[in-house]
Amino acid sequence: MKVFQLAIFFLLFFCIGCDKPLYNISDPSLNRCECDSSENSTSLGMRGALLASRFTSLQEFKSLVQIQYDIVGDTINRVRVKHCSCGQEVTSILESGIAQSNITYVRDSGDFFDCLGLVVGSPFAVANRKELCRVFVLARWNPGLFGEGDVAFFDLARAAVNKINTKDLAYKTARDSSEKGYVNTFNHIAAQAFITSCFSEEIADFIGDVHERYNMPQLITGKFTNAQLSDIANSPVDNYVDLINNEWGQEIGKQLRKKFCIDTDTYWTPELLSNYLNEIQSCYRWAFQIGMDPFTPEDEVVVRFSDKINKVMKGAGVTNLSLNSHKFSKGH
Repeated sequence: MKVFQLAIFFLLFFCIGCDKPLYNISDPSLNRCECDSSENSTSLGMRGALLASRFTSLQEFKSLVQIQYDIVGDTINRVRVKHCSCGQEVTSILESGIAQSNITYVRDSGDFFDCLGLVVGSPFAVANRKELCRVFVLARWNPGLFGEGDVAFFDLARAAVNKINTKDLAYKTARDSSEKGYVNTFNHIAAQAFITSCFSEEIADFIGDVHERYNMPQLITGKFTNAQLSDIANSPVDNYVDLINNEWGQEIGKQLRKKFCIDTDTYWTPELLSNYLNEIQSCYRWAFQIGMDPFTPEDEVVVRFSDKINKVMKGAGVTNLSLNSHKFSKGH
């Protein structure tokens, strides 16, 4: 009985739904190439961060990004995705492990053995359950707690897309304006940057990995069906791009954590948040050679999100978040 109570206690509030910078934030012109990088990304109008909408096939993606499947015995259980651009390199390693579906199943309807399996299978998740809960709340809309018009990470990405003021330079393909274009790229980079700045790179990486394992477990093996390879809406390319953009987001997050001295106790004023978002936008402008209007402290999304993040870091929506948290509306 004590073991059962311990497992439930651990899971009661569990709710998941290269040290070099991407570039010199203060002066992108100071970038210097140090790794062997392909010119393909530049020809596609991308440096560093990637747009899934610019690739027409997995083969084209592999001409730019290195994918290596590691074999242990007869089992492929790890994929390494490496991207080198303008002298900077990031590598995403996705291994077999728990997925978002495992967590939500245990949260919503799992029995004791399911709970115990999650505790044993992911001690990191259990040890960091409070931080993961905070990220969950920041990533989801909950107007019941934060008021009508509540905002999440996705709204920051959508607002950034609306800041693009050089449409002719930005939208090189029809898909660039879809959710698989700038919206998805900005969403992954900004969310991972915030999670890294406010918590840690390890937590950001964990969250990104459990999501991708759930979204497409075949990413680890490379054994895709013809239907998956030809699915324009959700192809392996889209998910591999997410893995790379997660890494770039983490690099940006580490830089900005130092620049703004961010930790879990930081009070986010609208001025701080707008400055933070504008630093991320400087990365977008450099990566895609586009123009963007700056965020201001008066922007509604800035005011709302700064208020939300302060409340969440103090525990709002976290300590009282029950196992029925799947009732929340899903932020992308």
